[in-house]
Amino acid sequence: MKGFKLFFLTLIAFMFIGCQDDTHKEGMHKVHWDRDMCERCKMVVSERKFAVQVIDKHDKAHMYDDIGCALIWFKEEKQDWLGEAKIWINDAISGEWIDAKKADYAVGNLTPMGYGVSAYSKKTFPEGMTKLNFKEASKVIYDIDEEQQRRRAQIRAQRAENEK
Repeated sequence: MKGFKLFFLTLIAFMFIGCQDDTHKEGMHKVHWDRDMCERCKMVVSERKFAVQVIDKHDKAHMYDDIGCALIWFKEEKQDWLGEAKIWINDAISGEWIDAKKADYAVGNLTPMGYGVSAYSKKTFPEGMTKLNFKEASKVIYDIDEEQQRRRAQIRAQRAENEK
């Protein structure tokens, strides 16, 4: 009988843990891991240490698989409300949602879209890494994107030249 009670209590505990809601931060919408798609690149959002949720002025949630996708989406779509947006990002160590505009960032990490920029809370920032704020991290991402655009243009020009 003791074994049955222990099994039953364990089962109940797992059910509560499995039903945990990801809307624990102010204004966040529920995240549907492995089903929500990145607004920019259309990949499924599954990396729980790099995901980003942007809440617009109409309380609509936009999901991204990488902070790079979120920032480049604003640029590509000519969205001018980045300053007013509420942006949540996962801490790359703990996986907890943190305010992206208040987070600390480090460069040189392996991220879903290869921008290499990861967010951390004040408690989890890795020792020995250079700390960037949101504005500095954004500049790194925009610089990477510009370089990628230049490379793509060179490749297109080479292909066009080869087709002549």
